[in-house]
Amino acid sequence: MDFDLTEEQVQLKDSVARLLKERYDFESRRAIMAQTPGFSREMWASYAEIGLLGLPFASADGGFDGAAADVMLVSELMGGALALEPWLATVVLGGGFMRHGANAAQRAQLLPGVIEGKTLLAFAHTEAQSRYDLADCQTSAMPHAGGWVLQGDKRVVLHGAAADYLFVTARTAGGRMDPGDIGVFLVPAASAGVQGRGYVASDGTQAADIRFDNVHVGPDALLGSPGHGLDLAERVVDEAIAALAAEAVGAMQAALGLTLDYLRTRKQFGRAIGTFQALQHRTADMMVAIEGARSMAMLAAMVAGENDAASRRRQMRAVKIEIGRAARFVGQQAIQLHGGIGMTMEYAVGHYFKRLTAIDTQFGDVDHHLGLLAAEGGLLEAA
Repeated sequence: MDFDLTEEQVQLKDSVARLLKERYDFESRRAIMAQTPGFSREMWASYAEIGLLGLPFASADGGFDGAAADVMLVSELMGGALALEPWLATVVLGGGFMRHGANAAQRAQLLPGVIEGKTLLAFAHTEAQSRYDLADCQTSAMPHAGGWVLQGDKRVVLHGAAADYLFVTARTAGGRMDPGDIGVFLVPAASAGVQGRGYVASDGTQAADIRFDNVHVGPDALLGSPGHGLDLAERVVDEAIAALAAEAVGAMQAALGLTLDYLRTRKQFGRAIGTFQALQHRTADMMVAIEGARSMAMLAAMVAGENDAASRRRQMRAVKIEIGRAARFVGQQAIQLHGGIGMTMEYAVGHYFKRLTAIDTQFGDVDHHLGLLAAEGGLLEAA
């Protein structure tokens, strides 16, 4: 298989890398974190100008027909810069629902604003009791006057406070864990009864807890049919895992670069500590872990569009396991090799460790996916 980038992908990578290098250094990021809404609207507009926000959408919808590999390239660069903008929430997650679940009218309503950088999206699925299980849903959607009424609470909605529209999983029938009675609803954030409380997550990104209190939406708010929302959400999450894997690789590579720079400059006993063989062995192990993670990110990009849901889920579980293990190892080694300075808010490497830790927990950590993969019989389906 040819893993070389095409000419268009090289141009995409170069343009995004140049933009982030010029305008997203660590001090700029700290300033962006301190402002409202916790990310840069100017940078978001710049992403729109160079076509990033339309990358994965079909040309018929105003997009650029980008593939999963293109999203992987951008996500890796975003991870290297620790970008705070809602790329994952709006383009990957929200865009996934638009591509796989929305009808032509819904796409025509939202995608122009998304591509132009004027409309932000978010995925509201986690509940207090649900942990990582998409099927564990108590938020309800009951038929009413030809439409639906939503009632329930969602937690840790990525960029939920800034979103203009929310994709909400809600139960249309059955009990709390019934997988076949979940729908995905497109809810304007300004709807009466939608109450959100935004906050800063541990890694510096924005999240929100959102309550849906007797929220009325029309019949066109439902994506697809009521009983197939879980399948849709799982497909979108699998694509998000692929993007997160690439983001983690970018963050790990940046953390390794900072560590190598520190080892070259920090001196002890009259010499740079990078000359000590034991520390060289640690950085070599970090590099090996990153290259393994990069291979898994490539695998994720390759299988993200696979239609066999069971096979796709098994492979994405393996990706999440290996990415999580590598992220933890590289992050911990980076902190250890920096010593005390690695734990300070003023130094970048600790922020990379926080983001890597958050990536491990998004959509299921290592233990969660390892347990499920074992219960499903392992990575390879039995003959």
